[in-house]
Amino acid sequence: MKLIILDRDGVINEDSDDYIKSVEEWIPIPGSIEAIARLSKAGYIVTVATNQSGIGRKLLDEYELAVIHQSMCDRVEEAGGCINGVFFCPHRPDEGCTCRKPGIGLFTQIECEFGISVKNVPFVGDSLTDIAAARMAGCTPVLVRTGKGVRTLLEAKPNELAEVCAHQDLSSFVDSLLKQ
Repeated sequence: MKLIILDRDGVINEDSDDYIKSVEEWIPIPGSIEAIARLSKAGYIVTVATNQSGIGRKLLDEYELAVIHQSMCDRVEEAGGCINGVFFCPHRPDEGCTCRKPGIGLFTQIECEFGISVKNVPFVGDSLTDIAAARMAGCTPVLVRTGKGVRTLLEAKPNELAEVCAHQDLSSFVDSLLKQ
């Protein structure tokens, strides 16, 4: 079985410094839904690992987050694909949990849910936190220039992005992955 892990905000949908608090605010990045569908059709188990501190900040609750995630999954299904699992951390950065990226708790949950190691599995993100989490979990970090990706490329120290492939967006990464 082939597994892939995606960050949500900035990779699948447009990011917002004000947090995504409703399904109306959740706007897919062009091509991302179709890219996920192509991964599914190619036999990948597609999972999402996302920090959602808006819950801990009381900006939305778990029900509202579930509505957003159901809408995301529905859009992927309409395109002929499937998101097999959405794993999220609801905590604020100051809560010291193990599930918040760059911690590896979400990756451990994915391993337990699917009975598959995340070692060398691509993890697509747009921030240094995503890159650090991927490395700590043993995944292969992939950076996209959407979301915070361009800022990450500009602000990162050279060693922070060593051996990290950067792609224009999720769709271009999926193009590259499926050609291999």
